[in-house]
Amino acid sequence: MRTSLLFIFIILPNLIWAQAKVDTIEVFSAAMNKTLKAAVTKPAGYETSSEKYPVIYLLHGGSGAFDDWHKKVTEPGLVNRMAEEYNLIIVTPGVGPSSYYYDSPLMDSVQYETYIIKELIPEIDKNYKTLAKRESRAISGLSMGGHGAMMLSAKHPELFIAAGSMSGVMNIDTRLWNVPDGFRESRNSQQKAMLGDDLVYDAPFNTFTAVGFVDKMKTNGVALTIDVGVDDFLIATNRQIHELLLKNETDHEYTERPGAHSWPYWTNSLPYHLLFFSKHLKWE
Repeated sequence: MRTSLLFIFIILPNLIWAQAKVDTIEVFSAAMNKTLKAAVTKPAGYETSSEKYPVIYLLHGGSGAFDDWHKKVTEPGLVNRMAEEYNLIIVTPGVGPSSYYYDSPLMDSVQYETYIIKELIPEIDKNYKTLAKRESRAISGLSMGGHGAMMLSAKHPELFIAAGSMSGVMNIDTRLWNVPDGFRESRNSQQKAMLGDDLVYDAPFNTFTAVGFVDKMKTNGVALTIDVGVDDFLIATNRQIHELLLKNETDHEYTERPGAHSWPYWTNSLPYHLLFFSKHLKWE
């Protein structure tokens, strides 16, 4: 694995979180025969400390990139501050557009579940001082990344103690999205290319969508937090999974706050997710 320094925030020396450092790494995916980037944020003191750290995987949205969480938040240095305040590592991986973090049965180039679970996480644990166990690992994300976090944690509860979604695509059925017809048609076309023409969207839900895993969420012991803005075009899918989790009596936190599908909302949301995760992660 090749690593290079991405950027170091030392603008405000009186704030200790400014000492957090971010690496840009490249990870080769044998499953897709391509190399993908990720940013790894380390708390101050990491280089000289002998301790190991919990890890948060923070996923981007459908048209995003690995460095979105560093470049697009409305509070500069937010990810660095979170890594510093909670003394942990935050990994922001990059994946293909509109790929939803699943393995496509039709496209070898869309195998992002395998990439995250079997390639990226082992690479991070191999090359960084992590507490490489379920109790010290959590995952969250925005929009498509929220879908990925909920789906991956439901399918692989042996890897994650907690998971979260911010404005997540909790159901890939675009009939529930409040979007223009052109946008819906584009996403439907992309889904058909990745999943086929015969995918069933109605209940019982398919296993390529987060709502298809509510029964697993009930039994796997992963702590869940879900939030969405009241003006978000995906609010119907979030209310749907909330209602399904209530119906099957799955413990979870669900919050609707002012805001839309936007970086100001996600900037506000991230500290809530870190606070939630801090109640479940172990630092030893």
